[in-house]
Amino acid sequence: MNATDRTPADLLGSALDADPSRPFVTFYDDATGERVELSVATFANWVAKTANLLQDDLAAAPGERCALLLPAHWQTAVWLVACSSVGVLVDIGGDPASADLVVSGPDTLEEARECAGERVALSLQPLGGRFRQLPDGFADYAVEVPSQGDRFAPYSPVDPDTPALAVSGVELTSAEVVERARADAAGRGLGPGSRILSGLPYDIWEGLSYGLYAPLVSGGSVVLCRHLDRLDDKELAERTESERVTATTP
Repeated sequence: MNATDRTPADLLGSALDADPSRPFVTFYDDATGERVELSVATFANWVAKTANLLQDDLAAAPGERCALLLPAHWQTAVWLVACSSVGVLVDIGGDPASADLVVSGPDTLEEARECAGERVALSLQPLGGRFRQLPDGFADYAVEVPSQGDRFAPYSPVDPDTPALAVSGVELTSAEVVERARADAAGRGLGPGSRILSGLPYDIWEGLSYGLYAPLVSGGSVVLCRHLDRLDDKELAERTESERVTATTP
């Protein structure tokens, strides 16, 4: 990645320029058997569409706060980089009542109703499926995002030195997110072609870093696993081999 990249959106742009076809996120849900693989180009397309949804339909502006009530999931990773693209601060598991908008999974809808601003819900069904019945007061992400543009340009430049991420009670700027991710990638020996397996949750920095930012900053990829504890040792070893994993989370 370029040394001048100072936001996660910058990192994704560099990854897209370098090798758009390489795998970036391989997601498993071991409660449902779901497996999804996204190349850099496919991931970037989802990010662009989501950023356009944020900026245009949801009228989100730089400096606003998004309470992100989602687990470690490929769609959560998309929202994280999309918010970075717009300049919206992502508050992982944040209080919806104090947020400008909320993005919720199916298990946190009641909590998310406390947000007085825009509310978006994700079913987290395989392949980004829709809700069978739309939750009252929410926009269904799977309905709204497909029609969005495939390219994104922010109305206002994103300042890398403004708060961009709140996790575990700590707020980080975009530049600090990138700097920390670079340090984590170096600490785990991640580089171009590296493939790290992570079953860590996204509500801690380590989960976010190894599950998204460190692979992004290093030119590697992530095997992101939800409900990884459902695998026994043999099954985990088989996945590690079949996915050509080169590193695992601490």
